[in-house]
Amino acid sequence: MKRIVLPDEGVEAIFGPRDSNLKHIEGLLGLRLRTQGHEVVAEGTREAEAQAERIFHQLGLLAGEGFALNNGDVKTGAQLVIDNPDVDLRDFFMRSGQRQAGRKRVAPKTVNQRRYLEAIEQHDIVFGIGPAGTGKTYLAMAEAVNYLLAKRVNRIILARPAVEAGEKLGFLPGDLTEKVNPYLRPLYDALYDMLDTEKAQRLIERGTIEVAPLAFMRGRTLNDAFVILDEAQNATSEQMKMFLTRLGFGSKAVVTGDVTQIDLPGGKSGLVEALKVVRDVAGIGFVHFDDRDVVRHKLVQEIVRAYERAASPAGGRGVSAVLAPAGPGAADTPSQAGH
Repeated sequence: MKRIVLPDEGVEAIFGPRDSNLKHIEGLLGLRLRTQGHEVVAEGTREAEAQAERIFHQLGLLAGEGFALNNGDVKTGAQLVIDNPDVDLRDFFMRSGQRQAGRKRVAPKTVNQRRYLEAIEQHDIVFGIGPAGTGKTYLAMAEAVNYLLAKRVNRIILARPAVEAGEKLGFLPGDLTEKVNPYLRPLYDALYDMLDTEKAQRLIERGTIEVAPLAFMRGRTLNDAFVILDEAQNATSEQMKMFLTRLGFGSKAVVTGDVTQIDLPGGKSGLVEALKVVRDVAGIGFVHFDDRDVVRHKLVQEIVRAYERAASPAGGRGVSAVLAPAGPGAADTPSQAGH
């Protein structure tokens, strides 16, 4: 049994509503936690008790420096300490990684999300690969808005293949713009979350922010731009090559996708091919997210795990592991898959 003393400030946030954070940490470590005032009593194996002590010590230091912890921060912090006993949560949450994206301040919630933001800073082309809910598109959008407002680029270009599970554009009403707009809605949603609607609309009308189907990129050279290709698993090989060769001077490109959700006829994805073709090209970053990076409802994480188990061969490691970059070029990136 180990007694862990917490500081007066922030103890309620660490415990969570009805001790929900303590129950979460109990599940992570496989021990029993109970409270006595500002103390936590941990009962379990010696290793689990030591991990609990590290977690609460780090959370206490963070709260003691005035950081306003929420439930998500406590759960993220606990997982970070378990994955890396030497992590400094004050450094992770307070001193690096945060981005001012218009009216929102965006901070990474997992190690891989932080690696993703670092990779975007360090590389002109970055691939963010992983399941839904891991923040691939949202964080890329935050970086794009940050770059635009800081005048590090002159425009943002958001592209997406107009392909969705079995739907055909010809059956949708309206002209071409009206047909493709529903496919681009997730990009608009992320944009409007970071910028006032009126400001975002003005930037779109001026062409400073452009949201367009991937096919509209053909024949263009994109200079001084932050370009995001979302849902890239639904790009054909020709489209992916076309997109990657559009990049001009002073530009960055982020390619996001989930290789387990390919909706192309025949299932041949340009993203899957690109991960093999350019894996050793210097200057390209790769970040592979997994179920631990899911920041949506906790059931989403369990659903992702269930599908990965179903898709994996007996004794295998799943689709994402097979596609993880390897070789000299990949080893030079700061963003290896998993953690």
